[in-house]
Amino acid sequence: MMSTNPLWHPQAHMPTTESDRIVVVRGDGAHVETEDGRRLLDGTSGLWHANIGHGRASVAEAAARQMREIETYHTFGRFANRPALDFAERLVPLGPIPDAKVFWTSGGSDSVDLAGKLARAHWQNHGRPTKKIILSREKAYHGLHGFGTSIGGIEPFRQGYGSDSLIPETVRVSTNDLDGVRAAVERVGADQIAALFAEPIIGSGGVIAPSDGYLAGLQQLCRENDILFVVDEVITGFGRAGTLFACERYGLTPDMVLMAKGITSGYAPLGGVLIAPGVWEPFFRGDDAPTFRHGLTYSGHATACAVAGENLSILEREDLVRRSAEAEVVLRAALQPIADHDLVAEVRCDAGFLAGVRLVPDAPADAVCRETMANGVIIRTLIDNVLQICPPFVVQDDEIRQIAEVLAASLDAVAVHR
Repeated sequence: MMSTNPLWHPQAHMPTTESDRIVVVRGDGAHVETEDGRRLLDGTSGLWHANIGHGRASVAEAAARQMREIETYHTFGRFANRPALDFAERLVPLGPIPDAKVFWTSGGSDSVDLAGKLARAHWQNHGRPTKKIILSREKAYHGLHGFGTSIGGIEPFRQGYGSDSLIPETVRVSTNDLDGVRAAVERVGADQIAALFAEPIIGSGGVIAPSDGYLAGLQQLCRENDILFVVDEVITGFGRAGTLFACERYGLTPDMVLMAKGITSGYAPLGGVLIAPGVWEPFFRGDDAPTFRHGLTYSGHATACAVAGENLSILEREDLVRRSAEAEVVLRAALQPIADHDLVAEVRCDAGFLAGVRLVPDAPADAVCRETMANGVIIRTLIDNVLQICPPFVVQDDEIRQIAEVLAASLDAVAVHR
């Protein structure tokens, strides 16, 4: 059957998608409604992003106020707009890098590309041209732009493009074994490595918490070997780890921090990279300072930055970062009984207000997700037969328990028909 609508969905098997499309038309709090009238508890915060929940009137009003003044103006060269400047001044002191600069982007994949290019430019400008390789963790997800596809640790996302890596100078290292990472650095050679990228809590790779001391060990290893340490907080930033940034939870002070998703809770496309003085200073000092030849039309988009400012205000006014930390405990307790289910291999809920439920290899994860949706709860399948749970911070405790109860019942129903 030929397509009836020209939309091509990302990450989708289109013949299946077109026959089973779910059209979401509105949302409020932790719920969304579909075009066919179903009200669903959003157990995944969309794609990990709806931290403050759906339907916030004050965010819409902030966007409208800005658009009535000017929708945006670019930030290339000498130009700027007030929201891009103001939100930078407000955000940087809250971040994990002292005296940082921020380069705005349009989203997480953009932030990854920017950081990859900047890491290589950094060493070229320092007269160390061999330092080009980017290390990243097995199971890592860093978006699907050029650098993100190249450094991703989820193999199916890297395949089908005619080479092992779109950008050849990339190497994967152990997800949680620090000795394995150290051995990789020795094998590759520190004089060849520009940066190491790491999600503090791996998200799309299966919701994997860091082993004890792993992240601090990565940071120390990078310091000892002149390797830039880049922390990808696209998912964990803005409260998902129970602190504003996961770097705070794990005591990290990286060279760059990648941001998106929760920076606006999805109300507008915005991302950014926080950049440490050791990286930004050569580009800011003296008449002979190099120019970083990178830019995006919507870098510092005025309306997106105004939305981000209101999003941050809501997080602060309603103490939602603390709420996220409290909800983490509720979610862990709610999911504990599921660990004993015959279809469950492992429950991962060890860090932050997010969880992954890994099913046994022959359990049909997609069928479980369909069953939960039929019972009013959205969850999603990740790689390795893992189910994603990651509700908005505004979800109530009884709704968290509802997610777990619906999942348990859905596992039972699938097990009966297996």
